[in-house]
Amino acid sequence: MGRAVTDTQGLRRTPLHALHVELGARMTGFAGYDMPLNYGPGVMKEHVHTRTQAGLFDVSHMGQIEIRARSGRTQEAALALERLVPMDILGLKEGRQRYAFFTNESGGIEDDLMVTNRGDHLFLVVNAACKEADADRLIEGLTECDVTVRTDRALLALQGPRAAEVLGDAVADLKFMDVAEVEIAGHPCLVSRSGYTGEDGFEISVADIGADALAKTLLAHEAVEPIGLGARDSLRLEAGLCLYGSDIDSETSPVEAALEWAIQKSRRSGGARAGGFPGAARILKELDEGASRRRVGLSASGRAPIRAGTPLFASDDSDEAIGTVTSGAFGPTVEAPVAMGYVPADMAEPGTVLSAELRGKRVAAEVAKLPFTPANFKR
Repeated sequence: MGRAVTDTQGLRRTPLHALHVELGARMTGFAGYDMPLNYGPGVMKEHVHTRTQAGLFDVSHMGQIEIRARSGRTQEAALALERLVPMDILGLKEGRQRYAFFTNESGGIEDDLMVTNRGDHLFLVVNAACKEADADRLIEGLTECDVTVRTDRALLALQGPRAAEVLGDAVADLKFMDVAEVEIAGHPCLVSRSGYTGEDGFEISVADIGADALAKTLLAHEAVEPIGLGARDSLRLEAGLCLYGSDIDSETSPVEAALEWAIQKSRRSGGARAGGFPGAARILKELDEGASRRRVGLSASGRAPIRAGTPLFASDDSDEAIGTVTSGAFGPTVEAPVAMGYVPADMAEPGTVLSAELRGKRVAAEVAKLPFTPANFKR
């Protein structure tokens, strides 16, 4: 999250704002922050560079939160957090990270997040647009815990096949979703081997006063270029990853969103700690019986992308929309338009040909298996 500074237009700034301006970034408002959309090379070149080399992202707008049980027993903090998320937090080993989401009483997703067991506390990274609401949710719901929102730390993401080479021996032993305290270029950092691009990479939490110097050190490596939000979006879309507020929201259930893989057996029907989270009745029923609609990948014909909000039809001559696109862009890696959206469950099988309305015309949109590009995580 970093120390937030408000500019004259009401947008907050991350600790790397001056560096973005120095690098010639095209800035844009996002989740209340003035963030880089792209730099000189442009979105497509930044996308390709991340897939082939290493890209450095400023994600300091995200929220970083620590949870400590007042008893001192992290197991109690884990069990408390399980009241708010349908994940197995108790079974999360020290030094490991897990994808999670907050649910509401109707079974919708309030936010998605990452949870790490740090040994003596839990560490959460939450979405920028939801971080105040998430903090309130945690403070109100975990009365036996101390919840600390860290406003003194920045967050960087170094992503791509050469990311490990750039960081060197300090991260060599980390596997996907491992988390450790390491020193990078003289800066104490909390590093997770994870990210939002489908590539091998790392997220680096560092004190905000050291963020600028660390970023400049990383950018000095010949493999590293700064990457903006534009390429971040096309990279995550090719990787089949959801964006909160677009592909998932408070009305979308985890099963509808095809995120049931994130709910461990211990929290499902018949599990050791089944249910006990908001919306459990709907979510457990859908886990057992399926949901009426599903998030799917979509490959459109032609070169023009089908964007968010595009209606989907069962055929070219259908009058009634059966679904909608939630994210869409041109995929530089696959060299074709890629999209995600929601369709009826009986039309969610890969290979199903639907019709999308693009600029007043119908184009074929085939349900595609996700992700569009293979994941390159270090298992």
